[in-house]
Amino acid sequence: MTHRQIPFAFAALAGLALLGACGSGDAPAAPVDAEVAATPLANGLTAAETVDARQAHLKAVGKAFKTISDGLKESEPDMAAIQSAAASVPAETAGMADWFPEGSGPASGVKTDALPVIWETRADFDSKMADFKAAATTLGTVAQAGDIAAISEAFKATGATCKACHQTYRADD
Repeated sequence: MTHRQIPFAFAALAGLALLGACGSGDAPAAPVDAEVAATPLANGLTAAETVDARQAHLKAVGKAFKTISDGLKESEPDMAAIQSAAASVPAETAGMADWFPEGSGPASGVKTDALPVIWETRADFDSKMADFKAAATTLGTVAQAGDIAAISEAFKATGATCKACHQTYRADD
């Protein structure tokens, strides 16, 4: 491994730890009913496809958050990396409203950290998703201006919206 690869290796290892906080899907699965598992949901995907897709998107968000967090800790932040990561969050979550259709929770038998309360209190969940998306959009916009202090504040606000949702709607947080 060259000295240029070492920071990437460390970032990748550290990122794996953070990714668990953004949709790792490690909750115990209910028994899978083959008919239920193969039935398309409102988004046109099966429960397994839906959970896989949302976990992939949320892992990408976790990776972007790690890049931003690490960059903000540096004495000379890599502004291009921070800006790219911040811009990726609203882009990555553009279809977030379709990630949690009825039937994609634990009752589907698919391994997911999404709790049933999502579908029981849907209006609150949707409100928290909207708060996150608004904060992520602000983060992306603020990052493009290049003011580290403003980026840090927008990043904290965006993280708070993640935490607000995870506290109620995600297992293992």
